[in-house]
Amino acid sequence: MQPSSKFLCLATLLLVSIPAAAQKRIPVILSTDVGNEIDDQWAIVYLLVSPEFDVRGIASAHAPSIAAPAGRVSYLILRDIVENRMNMLVHPPLLQGADVPLQDPSIPRESEAVDFILEESRKFSSENRLNVLTIGAFTDMASVILRDRSVINRVRVIDMGFRSWDQGAQGEEYNIQNDPRAAQVVLNSGVPLVVGAGQVCRENLRLSLDKARVMMENRGPIGKWLWDEFAAWYYRFIKPLRKEDFTKPWIIWDTVVLAYLLGMTEEKTYPRPELQDNLTFRARDTKDTVIWITDVDEERMWSDFLKKLDHYQRTHHIGVSAPTGRLTSLLP
Repeated sequence: MQPSSKFLCLATLLLVSIPAAAQKRIPVILSTDVGNEIDDQWAIVYLLVSPEFDVRGIASAHAPSIAAPAGRVSYLILRDIVENRMNMLVHPPLLQGADVPLQDPSIPRESEAVDFILEESRKFSSENRLNVLTIGAFTDMASVILRDRSVINRVRVIDMGFRSWDQGAQGEEYNIQNDPRAAQVVLNSGVPLVVGAGQVCRENLRLSLDKARVMMENRGPIGKWLWDEFAAWYYRFIKPLRKEDFTKPWIIWDTVVLAYLLGMTEEKTYPRPELQDNLTFRARDTKDTVIWITDVDEERMWSDFLKKLDHYQRTHHIGVSAPTGRLTSLLP
């Protein structure tokens, strides 16, 4: 074998032998309206047990279903999940986001989440972008853009929102409806944008009651807590009252943004639309685009999540059970 060939083989072996966690990690900040439902909890856990992610911070976001002041309450729930449910003594910064939507599309809301995202973004560039994952209202991300438009050259936004690439946000697309002005700011800014819309989440991320039970009920204290959240939500909102009908699934919407970054999705690129006040899209003459997620390899995603959750619980002291008391989805 020639010396150059030996060197190439050695370099290849060394590269292959480097654990995934030691290779370059994906820098992310998560903005989450945890407390309004149950999917944010799954996404937060998945994010924090995945060594592929360099989690720079997690910020709360408002939602009308969260008790006022919504940003503050969501922040307290976020802290409970990270510090108590996951028992993380050392963790990324947790930030409080805005309590309410934008009132004026030209005036940003002030919050520590906005300050943090803006400051953190200054460590990045157009060649090395910070990924901002938005799984709640766009309020804080829009406020960052309104504070300093140059941020669009340093970040990429990956969003769970809208209905589909051609249907805007009409219907039950909760995240966009919670602050349409902020969604308009983000779309109009030209910031690189990836969207996991409601349509693809409904098709790929639904879980039946039985599947959720099999996945989580006996999977350690964190899994049991996630199952308790799912079951409580399911019996209150999904299962028809006074009927023994358990066929309808529920969707774990927010994991779509993580599946994308982990390479478990398919995508298509479409021209960047304008979001009108009635939440429909209008085509415009532009070269700007949006990447729309069209499919999720959900079996691979769930397998990956469960493997990482098991490893986390084997290597961290969680206790024999998650904290008892009120669920983080604020069910009474």
